[in-house]
This record gives sequence, structure tokens and C-alpha cells, in this order.
Amino acid sequence: MKLQTLTFYVHLLFFATVWSQNHNHLGGKALTYPDIPGFITLKSDLHQHTVFSDGEVWPSIRVMEALRENLDVISLTEHLEYQPHKDDIPHPDRNRSYQLALAEAEEHDLLVVHGSEITRNAPIGHSNAVFLNDANLLLDTNPRVPFAEANKQGAFVFWNHPAWYRQSPTGNPVLGEFQLELIKRGELHGIEVINEYDYAEESLALALEHDLTIMGTSDIHGLIDWQYLEKGYHRPITLVFAKERTRESLRTALFEGRTVAVYNSLLVGKSEFLIPLIKNSIQVKRAEYIENTQILEIELENISSSDLLFENRMEYTFYSNAAVFEIAAGETRILKVKTLEQQTQISLKLKALKAYTAPKTNPEISWVIQLN
Repeated sequence: MKLQTLTFYVHLLFFATVWSQNHNHLGGKALTYPDIPGFITLKSDLHQHTVFSDGEVWPSIRVMEALRENLDVISLTEHLEYQPHKDDIPHPDRNRSYQLALAEAEEHDLLVVHGSEITRNAPIGHSNAVFLNDANLLLDTNPRVPFAEANKQGAFVFWNHPAWYRQSPTGNPVLGEFQLELIKRGELHGIEVINEYDYAEESLALALEHDLTIMGTSDIHGLIDWQYLEKGYHRPITLVFAKERTRESLRTALFEGRTVAVYNSLLVGKSEFLIPLIKNSIQVKRAEYIENTQILEIELENISSSDLLFENRMEYTFYSNAAVFEIAAGETRILKVKTLEQQTQISLKLKALKAYTAPKTNPEISWVIQLN
């Protein structure tokens, strides 16, 4: 028995060692979203913190979390000016967090983008600059210098949580002279419409009015698992529609505004990207009439990680289905459509109720289905 027990523990140690060496972080919360015509979909979180500013974890943890959730891109955007851990972790080099994350991700299929957060009081507020070369050069007492330097380095700059109540007590963004001047000079390129748990439709209105790229981020400081996963949520992310899975293609897509912000079942973006995303998220598995009836059964599968809520916008009504219905992430649902006469083709037209192309504006999506 002692020999068998020893053999068991030797095998257990062997498999544990092999498992740790494989370093496989994919788990049950892995995120998936379909590509859209002409582009591949990159899942990104470009606003995160570690102990190198006011976060609570080491940079390598952010890489492991991203791998577990099947993200494609992350950026650790440490506060440039706000360094509450500097007595314990003194680091004069503001590039250090990025370097550590890059080293951790070296053997994994994850893009790590160099970023920093420009941190000022209102009315200037907070902004992220990503695709930096050297974050140290953004340090300056003059608030205009970091933006000018970031743009000199070719960075993509977006306005963080403009509706944050600590800087905007009404909970609404205030577009002041400083931001307007940045936009006019081409030094501000995006805006967060989703930050942490908050979706600000007023920020979406600003994005559309000033042609700013729509962003969604976790702004995580603690553990993703504690803040989101164990509560049954996934983190807010930005889906970026790029030509290739490269940093340069990602950067181009951000500058061109090819994004959709996602937080669980909430999707926010311009119609030219949001509509094909939802359309490709729903696959028509089967469409056929119930025998000897004019009731058409359509089986739909949601291949995305977002629960999708729809309202019927067809000329036909449903049989044994409510006009408003949900298709949960990764699940299927059968609709029974009363076509009155058997058709050879049908246009399934649905309004996506938790998706927004503008404040209080839901897109309509159509699938043309050929019938035998």
C-alpha cells in the first residue's frame, strides 16, 4: 500500500508540474464574439491598473486574467501622476509595468499595448494614451504637455470616465474648453461610454457629435474575478474590428473608430459595426414548417458571449412566443412564426433592445432565410 501511495503522489506531482508548465489560463468565462465582414474582431481592455499606480495586483496577474477570459489585447494604463504605492514600490521608470506584462505575455497569444493614464483634476480629468514609446516623456506640470507628447509618439488618446461623479457631480460628462481644444487639434480620439459598471448615454452622444471612438473598459484595480466573474458578469471590453491581428492594425482600427463597447448584454457602437456584429452573433440553424401548418419554426443560436434581447419587427406574429424574447449566450431558441401562407423566403427582422447606436436608439437587424 505504501508503494502504491508513493506512486500515486509521484504521478500527481508529475501532472501538476506539466499543467503549470502548459500555463493554460482558459476557463469557463472565456469570451467569444464573431468576426464581421472584412474584419477580425479583437477583444480588448485598454484601461487597467496594477501596484505600479493605484491597483492591487502585479502586472503578470493582468496577463493571466486576460488569457483566462480569452482577450486578444490589453493595456496597463498606470496613472502617471498618481503613485500611492511609491514608498513601497519606488519606480522612476513609468514604463516598468508594461515591460513586466510584455515579458509575461511573451509565450502567449496576447497583444500587450503600452499605455498610461494622464491624471488631472477636473476640468481636465483623466485620459488614457495607448501605443506609447516612452511614458516618462509625458511627465510634466503643464497639462498640455502629456497630450502633445502622446500625439508626438503616435498614441491613441481617449477620455476616461467623463461622467465619473467624483469629477462631475451630476454624473453627466462636461465637455469643457480643454477637451474641445484637444479635439480641434486632433489630440483626443476616443471616449469611454462604458467604464466599470456605468454606461453613460451622454458620453455616447458626445462620441457621435465629435466623431470620437466609442470605448468600453473595466478600469480594474482589484481582481477581475472578485469584481466581475464571481458575480456572474464579464468585464466591460472594447471589440475592435481590425484587418489583421497586429498592433498596427489595431491602432489603425481605433483611430478609424471601428469599435463596439460591450458589457454583458449591453452593446454600444455605430450601426455599421454593431449591426453586422449582432447579425453574425445569431446563426440560423434550421427553418421549416410544422407539418400540415403555416407555422414556421426557426431555430436560432447565439454564438456570442452576450445574452441578446430582441423584439419582433416582422409583419408576422409569433405562435407560443412573446414578441420580446432573449437568446442567452451560447444557447439556442426556436421561434414559431405565423406566416399565414407557406413562403419560400422570409426576412426575419428583429430589434436588438439592449444594443444602442445612439442614445435610446436600438438597431434593427434582418436575416433573409431561404425555405425549402
